[in-house]
Amino acid sequence: MSVPLWAWFAVLGVILTMLAVDLFAHRHAHVIGLREAAGWSLVWVALGVGFGALIWWVHGAEFGQQYFAGYVIEKSLAVDNVFVWAIIFSYFAVPAQLQHRVLFLGVLGALVFRGLFIAAGAVLITNFAWVLYVFAAFLVWTGYRMIRQRNSHLDPESSKALRLFRRWVPMADAYHGQRFLIRRHGILLATPLLAVLVLIEVTDVIFAVDSIPAIFAVTSEPFLVFTANAFAILGLRAMYFLLADLVHRFVHLKLGLALVLIWVGIKMLLKVDLYYIPTTVSLAVIAVILGTAVAASLRATRGQGRRALPTPTTPPFRTATPEEIAALEPVALLRGRPTRKDPSENPTTQPRLESRPESRPPA
Repeated sequence: MSVPLWAWFAVLGVILTMLAVDLFAHRHAHVIGLREAAGWSLVWVALGVGFGALIWWVHGAEFGQQYFAGYVIEKSLAVDNVFVWAIIFSYFAVPAQLQHRVLFLGVLGALVFRGLFIAAGAVLITNFAWVLYVFAAFLVWTGYRMIRQRNSHLDPESSKALRLFRRWVPMADAYHGQRFLIRRHGILLATPLLAVLVLIEVTDVIFAVDSIPAIFAVTSEPFLVFTANAFAILGLRAMYFLLADLVHRFVHLKLGLALVLIWVGIKMLLKVDLYYIPTTVSLAVIAVILGTAVAASLRATRGQGRRALPTPTTPPFRTATPEEIAALEPVALLRGRPTRKDPSENPTTQPRLESRPESRPPA
């Protein structure tokens, strides 16, 4: 598959344009409703499917099917990512109107990290053919582990990334609107929103470690790998607001995703030396596995409506009052160093996720 350089720039231009449109449409913090989430989900899905149709028309059915196989894999694995985000947001009681900003930056970071992973994977496969064996074994092992742990969920409080962040980064104890950093009494502090963003980015990287080898199992074309990833990821924010309250209904989805990983791992293993499974067959198997998992989940939970995940009785962070926000100092100070410490914050020891009283600046 020969892809000219201008096509790469054209795709990047479309992605950046859509991100700019999305950012402009959500420039003011507000709660994303079901209708808005459904509308944006249709836009992103139409964009991804339309691009796949363009690939099919320009480069033929085989590459079109490879794109759609990769797109379906990434989109389905992204649903599990969405459920992890829901757990994180509910645990930290992130105000609904602030969630879109975190997810926007989280998706932007995911695009960058996945682009780097894809480039590294393509270089490894080109220069070391035996890497395919490693990828295949990793996918089968990941699928097996997912089956064994299908009833377990992320525990944000035990996250090593969060513990390291809280240990080394001085934090405020309250959300201050959409701010990630604030300055109070001359001290630069991270808001809880920045801690949540860091945890979101870490989970994105972890999911990329699983998904990138999986898509290389259905196509070895870097252009298709990147575009299928990008167009699947772009719709994650809208998908979150559409599905976050339905986590309890997809009880068999993780099992289905595990079987998909095992299947593509086996496909990759056979592809190396033994037998190439046609893309049409691979795409059909993936669709059947996922369709069965979703149908079985909805049947097992029929009659249940939308239900948000429970939040802690005592949220780990509070929301700053308008007076506290108005009293904040500019984050960027041109000169001068702080002459006093904020007695309400301890930059080095913050062992527990509990709300602590914040001292008010002097009147």
